[in-house]
Order: sequence, then structure tokens, then C-alpha cells
Amino acid sequence: MAKLAFLGLGVMGYPMAGHLQAAGHDVCVYNRTAAKAEKWVSQHGGRMAPTPREAANGAEFVMACVGNDDDLRGVCMGDDGAFAGMAKGATFVDHTTVSAKVTAELYEAARAAGLNFVDAPISGGQAGAENGQLSIMCGGDQAAYDAAEPVMNTYAKLCRRIGDSGAGQMTKMCNQIAIAGLVQGLSEALHFAEKAGLDGRAVVEVISQGAAGSWQMSNRFETMIDDQFEHGFAVDWMRKDLGICLSTADENGASLPVTALVDQFYKDVQKMGGGRWDTSSLFKRLRKMG
Repeated sequence: MAKLAFLGLGVMGYPMAGHLQAAGHDVCVYNRTAAKAEKWVSQHGGRMAPTPREAANGAEFVMACVGNDDDLRGVCMGDDGAFAGMAKGATFVDHTTVSAKVTAELYEAARAAGLNFVDAPISGGQAGAENGQLSIMCGGDQAAYDAAEPVMNTYAKLCRRIGDSGAGQMTKMCNQIAIAGLVQGLSEALHFAEKAGLDGRAVVEVISQGAAGSWQMSNRFETMIDDQFEHGFAVDWMRKDLGICLSTADENGASLPVTALVDQFYKDVQKMGGGRWDTSSLFKRLRKMG
């Protein structure tokens, strides 16, 4: 069992840190809003700290799951950042979805400080975090990954090193690119079924068993039909992620026409007041259009 720190107790980080504590690790948590950390400690035990540096002090592994590039820099760098509190040889594991640019920056900063850094973005949504069934795609040095993998397996269904530093974030971009097209395709299929006067549930029951089947179809079609969009990953976060994908594509020359189009459709959803709706709300956009 290891001495750990977990930085960021959002909808994903809160249960992930809980799994670590339940597995017998010694966990110290930090959250920007201290009340959330207090609640976590009252529910799971463990400890809390007022700064990332104090949370990371003496920890063998420091896990982070925060919001964006700036949030990640904030918990890593500076006098109160985790890097300042970590002992040489300790490993920082970043579960945030961020740009490859900030990953490269922090990997080099960690190396300069004698630390290990693994980029390890996650997929599986809130339910995956709560049930310990996340898919974790990792980049970083092999030895650092090998050391961190047993800890990550506490809340993982699958954990794999894809390549060197940044490979995890690039793989998460592939994940979000694939999801964008899938959700739009499912939304259009359900919209077409409604316009054709078909029973959407019956349609999905049949087509989900063939080549059209997907996780999105199996897990989201009923709530989409019922006009319920309070499940899973929010549109605001998806637009953040797609922005990273499109910016990176500009740099590496990849062509992402469908992703760019769906990003604009999510912008329409935000204008409808749906920034906190889940990503399946692309269907609500089509319903509004008639």
C-alpha cells in the first residue's frame, strides 16, 4: 500500500480517490473548494491538505484530475504546487484531459525536478469512475508507467501505456473525435425515426444488434428519446476537448471535417442554454430544428 495524494475532487476524481482509500492506500486529498475535500474525508477517511504542495508532501504517487491546462499548471507549479512538495523519484499521474503542449511542458519540468510524470487521461464517464471501470490511456517513461499501473488499476477496467510522454493525451483526442461522430450519427438516426413515425425504441432494439451498435446507442438512446440530458459528460467540457483536438490537428496536418462540424453543433447547444447538458443533447438540437 502506498502513500498517495489526489488533487481534484470533481465528478471523476471524487470516486477515484475513494477507490484508492478503500483499497488500503494512505490518501491525502486536495480540492480548490475545501468543503468538497472535507466531505470526502468524512465519507472515506484519509486526510486533506490546504495546498497541492502539502498534499503531495511525502507521497509516492500524486494523482490529479482537474479541469483544463491552466488548472493543471496551477496544481503542479509554483510555491504551493505539487512538484514543490514531491520527493525525488516520486511519480505524478495526470488524469486530466489537457493539451499535448502542457503535457510536454510539465513532463520536462518534472524531469528537471527529479520526478516522474505520466499522462493518463481517462474514459468511461462518471459511472466508470464510480464503479472503478475506467479506460486509462497513458504516455510516459516505461519505468514510471510500470510503477504507477498497479495504483491506477484500483479504478481501471483497462490501463495501457500507448507510448512516450504525450501519447496518452493524443489517444484521448482519438477517443473524443470518435465519440463526436458517433453521437451525431445516433442523434440523426433517432431524429429520422421520429420524422418517419417509427418507434425509436423498437428501431434501436433491432439496429443495435447489428453493425450500427455502439456504447452510445446502448447507454444513451432511451434518455435521448425521453428528453433527459443530465447524464454523463457535459457539452462545455466536450467543446474544450474538441478544441484541443482541432488545434492539434492544425499542427499535425490531420483532417477532421466531421469533428469540426460537430463542434459547431455543440456550440449551438450551448446557445440553447445546454452547456451543462450531456453530450447526447445533440439530439435535442435536431428536435428544436424541427
